[in-house]
Amino acid sequence: MIKVNLLPVKKKRKAKPVPVYLVVSVLLTVVICTVLAYLFYFYSSRLAERKVRVADNDKKIAELQEKIKAVNDYEKRNAMYKQRKEIIEQISKNKTLPVKALDEISKLLPAGVWLTSLAINGQNVNLSGIAFTNTDVVNYVNNCKNSGLLTDVYLQESVQTAISGYSAYTFRLTCKVKV
Repeated sequence: MIKVNLLPVKKKRKAKPVPVYLVVSVLLTVVICTVLAYLFYFYSSRLAERKVRVADNDKKIAELQEKIKAVNDYEKRNAMYKQRKEIIEQISKNKTLPVKALDEISKLLPAGVWLTSLAINGQNVNLSGIAFTNTDVVNYVNNCKNSGLLTDVYLQESVQTAISGYSAYTFRLTCKVKV
């Protein structure tokens, strides 16, 4: 006897194979994600190292700027001390200047010439005096011109006047003293 089954029988279907392009794309995505994760970690660590290096360099720069400021302050103080030293040396040179000038002026006075006023302002010297004759005045001016200490000797005026009934010459003279 032959039996015929009229009831539908459910047959299991064969599973369709996963397409190759889907497998390849998933594997490729996984590989790419792994590579990107590695690169992210690699560059993050390098960035952290560089941030640490930048922070160290900033500290070094701050220290060096403090040292530069200290050096600049030292140079300013040094320049100020040099300026003060030069002023003190100039003062010490100039303190003997009036004494030397007065000694030189008195040595150069010929007989018959008297000084009535003497003013020394820095290197400038103004003299006023009286002489018996005009040749005495000229001799005194020539002596001053030949002096090693006096320069730029200039006779401003020589005027004949009567003093106590006698004829005399009053004169004014300017010159400079060498330092």
